[in-house]
Amino acid sequence: MGRSEDRSDHAELRWKQMAKIALGQSKMGKRPVSALLHLIVYVGFIIINIELLEIVLDGIFGTHRLFSVFGGFYDFLIGSFEILALLVIVAVIAFWTRRMVLKIPRFWNKEMTAWPRKDALNILYFELVLMSLFLLMNAADFSLQLLGHPHYPQAGSFPVSKYLISILPESANALVLIERSAWWLHITGILVFLNYLYYSKHLHILLAFPNTYFANLNPPGQFTNLQSVTDEVKLMMDPEADPYAAPAEPENKPVEKFGASDVTDLSWVQLMNAYTCTECGRCTADCPANQTGKELSPRAIMMKTRDRLEEVGRNMDKNGKFIDDGKSLLDTISNEEIWACTSCNACVEACPVSIDPLSIIIDIRRYLVMEKSAAPQELNAMMTNIENNGAPWQFNQMDRLNWKDE
Repeated sequence: MGRSEDRSDHAELRWKQMAKIALGQSKMGKRPVSALLHLIVYVGFIIINIELLEIVLDGIFGTHRLFSVFGGFYDFLIGSFEILALLVIVAVIAFWTRRMVLKIPRFWNKEMTAWPRKDALNILYFELVLMSLFLLMNAADFSLQLLGHPHYPQAGSFPVSKYLISILPESANALVLIERSAWWLHITGILVFLNYLYYSKHLHILLAFPNTYFANLNPPGQFTNLQSVTDEVKLMMDPEADPYAAPAEPENKPVEKFGASDVTDLSWVQLMNAYTCTECGRCTADCPANQTGKELSPRAIMMKTRDRLEEVGRNMDKNGKFIDDGKSLLDTISNEEIWACTSCNACVEACPVSIDPLSIIIDIRRYLVMEKSAAPQELNAMMTNIENNGAPWQFNQMDRLNWKDE
């Protein structure tokens, strides 16, 4: 639904940026505690799920611990998975404590309503349950190995789950039931989570990579120029141009809108930004306007953009094409939010996955100024002075240096 935008330049630099930011999580380190916890969950969840391949193959072929043929290396892997699983459980509990006990302010901003707050907790509960099932499955498996039960060969190392044996029953049949139940719940839980992923802020697991690859490579704070305005200025500055010449474009070509009033006026990169948002609130926490009590929250800008995008998408699904619903992005993003922004770029700098809320704010401002003439009075006065006097102050150009004589 977004307008086209070319982000195919500097491919080598983009690959490096993606590897550094999305894979290496270089921007997470600015908050060391959360960075360490996130790294544990990130690495643990990915590496532990390597075992998912064995679980699936065991289910297909009716085998058990198919990869145990690798001997000592397999023991090392299972032992590493268990230690990582324990660390993930500790990290998840720490994350939950930060949200629900310490109540870190950025997790409790007013845009963090029932669903965003519940969504974050759902993910923590998913991870906690999956890691617990993994350890429980291994504990029952190890108990059955010690009993010499058929179908449970001696394989793997269990530095964590071996301490759970004491709470398990001694009956082999009960242990098999526990091990099988944990096995099925684990694989089912992962499949459920993979489907939940697309409706959750956890979609950033997938979108962080293309989002950082296609991120803006211009120097921080450098604004883009509207091509239509650039072409008009070039025409005005060209002494040989004929202002009465026939236009090069077909006459029925729609007039380009200045800026953005709705999501379809934004670029596909900006729309991908909205879906990539992790709702972590770092942008809002670093925003000087928000810190001084103003209405602006860069995170809310991304969330409102995504919500409107969903609304437009449902409209298109229902009608086969977009039918004007009398709404726009400006119905959810207020003027107060838009004009509170100082365009300092702090939100872009703070985002761990290179989301750019500022570009959306600037595009909406362009629409308000150039299409609606709806800028605040102070800005209109400044722009009038620039047009008339070549400076933002209400002085004649001849008088601009009079201060030096005072």
